[in-house]
Amino acid sequence: MTTAVPTTYTITYLEMTEPSGIPHVAPPSVRHAVMRAAKPPLHYYRYLYDAVGRPWHWVDRKRLSDDELASVIQDPAVEIYVAYVDGVPAGFAELDFRDLAKRADLAYFGLVPDFIGLGIGPWLLHWAIDEMWGRAPEKLTVNTCTLDHPSALPMYQKLGFRPYDRREARFVPVANEPSDG
Repeated sequence: MTTAVPTTYTITYLEMTEPSGIPHVAPPSVRHAVMRAAKPPLHYYRYLYDAVGRPWHWVDRKRLSDDELASVIQDPAVEIYVAYVDGVPAGFAELDFRDLAKRADLAYFGLVPDFIGLGIGPWLLHWAIDEMWGRAPEKLTVNTCTLDHPSALPMYQKLGFRPYDRREARFVPVANEPSDG
């Protein structure tokens, strides 16, 4: 079953200004690992981005040319960590440290739909938060929107992120891509 994409959506911007008070998250009960994808090939990153983001209508990175995308994901201050379950890519966290003097940004985060509900998401988010605080930024930032999984915003808030801004945006599908999920 497919659902039509709303023409407008709400983006919520969140921040975490101190690492204290983050609740412990138990590791998932499935066999898992997290590995850094250092300077990932574009085709692999595009696969991960689509595998995780297609149900939630992620399109921003699809609009980038290969050169534009490579300049972001292969920047030494951008780190991409892939979560694996039984050797299969289950999701990823993209940590952006390019503005480290002010903040560390969780640029992208999510799971492949087959792995949602196994406890990997909260655990991987907790892991990413610890990794970002380890670089000693002033704060952490992330954003989510009403097109994302319904658990995204509550999970960010449960782990310590607080909204600081919201804005409405208009959804524009990528050319040659279906506009429904």
